[in-house]
Amino acid sequence: MPGVKPEIGEIQSLLQKHPIAVIGMASVFPGAANLSQYWENILHEIDSITAVPEDRWKINDYYDPDPGAPDKTYSRVGGFIPEIDFDPMEFGLPPNILEVTDVSQLLALIVARDVMADAGYNNGQDRSRVGVTLGVGGGQKLYLPLTSRLQYPVWKEVLVKSGLSEDESQSIVEKIKKAYIPWEENSFPGMLGNVIAGRVANRLDLGGVNCVLDAACGGSLAAMKMAVSELVEGRSDMMITGGVDTDNSPFMYLCFAKTPAMSKKEYCSPFDEGSDGILIGEGVGMVLLKRLEDAQRDKDRIYAVIKGVGTSSDGRFKSIYAPRPEGQERALKRAYRDAGFAPSTVGLVEAHATGTVAGDMAEFTALKTVFGEDNPQKEYIAIGSVKSQIGHTKSAAGAAGFIKAALALHHKVLPPTINVKKPNPKLGMDESPFYVNTTARPWVLSNGT
Repeated sequence: MPGVKPEIGEIQSLLQKHPIAVIGMASVFPGAANLSQYWENILHEIDSITAVPEDRWKINDYYDPDPGAPDKTYSRVGGFIPEIDFDPMEFGLPPNILEVTDVSQLLALIVARDVMADAGYNNGQDRSRVGVTLGVGGGQKLYLPLTSRLQYPVWKEVLVKSGLSEDESQSIVEKIKKAYIPWEENSFPGMLGNVIAGRVANRLDLGGVNCVLDAACGGSLAAMKMAVSELVEGRSDMMITGGVDTDNSPFMYLCFAKTPAMSKKEYCSPFDEGSDGILIGEGVGMVLLKRLEDAQRDKDRIYAVIKGVGTSSDGRFKSIYAPRPEGQERALKRAYRDAGFAPSTVGLVEAHATGTVAGDMAEFTALKTVFGEDNPQKEYIAIGSVKSQIGHTKSAAGAAGFIKAALALHHKVLPPTINVKKPNPKLGMDESPFYVNTTARPWVLSNGT
């Protein structure tokens, strides 16, 4: 009825009635070309943070240990994805468009193909009701060379004012232009973030919704929320969802260095007393979702089940960057009310936990409040963050954590978090339900399973 707002319990009961199964997963993350290697690296406590590879960009051009140095980054390390073979003909792409097609679009095709194959849906099944929603940020690497190329009037003006003739200046300008990719008919779609999902839908012949969402670090989880809604509301039968971020360029380093948010120690140690900031990473992670009753009917392999989703914003606070525990509490409470079970029954929490002092404190404060409510138990829920191993993969961060948690559930293993020597005493972790798990252990429930 117009003007009648549905009760929140009525909305939430839809997901309780129709839980969502995770039937496929695929990824490319730092140090891991595929899902299996990603899980092996997690279990074996591999630190995939490395120096900036020489074939990416020259760190000496942009590095300065002084965080205040103009146009310089004080971090020299990060999480970089390995080389991945790409055959354009497999996806029906002309090889001559690759130079003007962002690598995020190409890697998204590979991972989307692999997530369908992982679930067993790569053999010509009807895809007219399969959609794709992806978390994507603003860092598409082709923006920089294409926009830099347009600076030629500035270059020429500087050269002329420096005493060179018009002809000499124009000759130098033309030489500088050759350092950047050209503008041509495929440049525009090749650089757009929203084309990442569109190209997946086009090349994989998907007939459901396709779009990208930019919710900063929560982009992939926002995309997953939309995918869940598509399934619960019956608009699609399967959804590919996750996050894509392949930009560890100098531009991205400067973005985080000048915030400033980067670790001066150049390693990530979430919740540790010595943590001092983030390291940035690249990654693509996707899952294939399906209504649980449909997955059971079709005898799909089920990694995990989504029973609740919570969303919120912090509202007005002291700055746009400052995290607010109350906002995060709101999302947690909504998720568990949605799911229909208490937080105290949980055995593992994969946290956002970037390694910043303020961020980790705000997040843990929210977790401690929600999970500690009417719960006298102490230090029995494992908590951790995969960022300690691969860095903060930005728009793909939620997907990286989600996949790690789903694999942990599937394999019944509590995964480790590295670089944590002693939890920050200011967190009060020993008086909370949580402990940082630093080694892989069997995940045994109270009933012995």
